[in-house]
Amino acid sequence: MGEVSADSLTLDLLREARETVRRSPLGVINTPMIPWSQTTLPVHKAHSIYIKLENMQTTGSFKIRGVANQFARRPKGGHFVTMSAGNYGKSFAYASKHYGSRGKVVMPENAPMSRSVLIQSFGVDVERVPTSCLMDVVNRCVKDDDMTFLHSYDDLDLIAGHASLGLEVLEAVPEPDVVVVCCGGGGLLAGVAAAIKLSGCDETRIYGVEPEGACTMYKSFIEKKPVGMDTRSIASGLAPPFAGMLPYELCQRYVEEIVLVSDDDIKAAVSTLYRAGLVVEPSGAAAFAAIASAKLPRLEGSNVVCVLSGGNIGQDELANFQD
Repeated sequence: MGEVSADSLTLDLLREARETVRRSPLGVINTPMIPWSQTTLPVHKAHSIYIKLENMQTTGSFKIRGVANQFARRPKGGHFVTMSAGNYGKSFAYASKHYGSRGKVVMPENAPMSRSVLIQSFGVDVERVPTSCLMDVVNRCVKDDDMTFLHSYDDLDLIAGHASLGLEVLEAVPEPDVVVVCCGGGGLLAGVAAAIKLSGCDETRIYGVEPEGACTMYKSFIEKKPVGMDTRSIASGLAPPFAGMLPYELCQRYVEEIVLVSDDDIKAAVSTLYRAGLVVEPSGAAAFAAIASAKLPRLEGSNVVCVLSGGNIGQDELANFQD
């Protein structure tokens, strides 16, 4: 990341990125924020919960926000490579087609095959490899094929683009007590947390949520440095092999705590959301799972914002979550 650090993410930079995302030809939208009480979800009378519906975003997830800012700051027609379990890859491929760029997505071999097929439909190559080999293949592409690496979570432009979600949250709920966001490599969590804290919400508690089997940020907090692990989770989008350096620095600065949920918690959340008419993928349901399974402290009397980060789940996958 060169000279880039947590200090590089200023409020002015985030506001500039917000305008870039808003004006992007990729069609990023300001997604709805709805009160939990207006759904058929089980009512929590002790606190008010608002749900940010990024599962309704262009390309089906928040990833297009960061991609819109990344591509706006790169040469058109470039030759890019990235690594992704699906959602970033989909947004990357969508943007590559729009901008006339050539691209390749290196995917973990345990990601749903349907996502590989979708990415390839945009004219982008896909190579599926073991999770532990993702960066080796990316480095090979950079060295041998002269490709430029666009990181799917450890990138200043990407994180600044994701921060647009945090600024939208504050427009709908100006002073939230608690904000709950999923965490994989940490790009979304870092961007949202920075946007909220730099906007002056010093008392807002921001929680990241990771699967128990893919808890790189949780372990990074314990070890005081970014770490990797052999990640395994039903939420494949939250299971990169390591936490990002810049996301780690930002999360250390702005995030209250990383909490863990089990795959069973995530399955139950996907099912509950679906019965309420909300199609949310496992990775996108992690924040909701933390609330529904009572993993978060001191919510009584609080205004809580929960981000549903993505809805890219096929009918065959969704069937596995229904009782």
